Amino acid sequence: MAAQLEQLHRVLGEQEQTVAVAESMTGGLLAAALTSTAGASATFRGGLVVYATDLKSRLAGVGEDLLAEHGPVAPQIALELARGVRGRLSASWGVGVTGVAGPQPQDGKAVGTVFLSVVGPGPDAGLESVSELNLAGDRNTIRMQTVEQAVALLAGAVNHLTGSP
Repeated sequence: MAAQLEQLHRVLGEQEQTVAVAESMTGGLLAAALTSTAGASATFRGGLVVYATDLKSRLAGVGEDLLAEHGPVAPQIALELARGVRGRLSASWGVGVTGVAGPQPQDGKAVGTVFLSVVGPGPDAGLESVSELNLAGDRNTIRMQTVEQAVALLAGAVNHLTGSP
């Protein structure tokens, strides 16, 4: 993942773009991964750890009505986390992460259910994507796999938009 992170930051830097994250179940692990590369301060704006449901609304701007309707683990919530953090931290790209790492299911969602979203610049309304993961393993394994998949989703979106390999 280190090479992928270096490439991601290089491309973001070349495009004069930045990234911010709003993460729940990973508890800051995604921000830590994104800042593990030397020079990341040029492209990483910051992150919100919105572990508690109410903070998803108060800090990241997820609508309380959306949270009431779908619960904290849903594709709509991941998308709103990405949109919210992108706007609130004035970043080119926003990444939203929500899911269930375990050991118990949450709100009817199975352990390993994860939703990732990337929102970025682009023609018209910009690029927005949401991915659902169904991961297996213990809590730490699920969290680390989520970070790896979030980095891959972001890198793929950035590379697609910029035409980088």
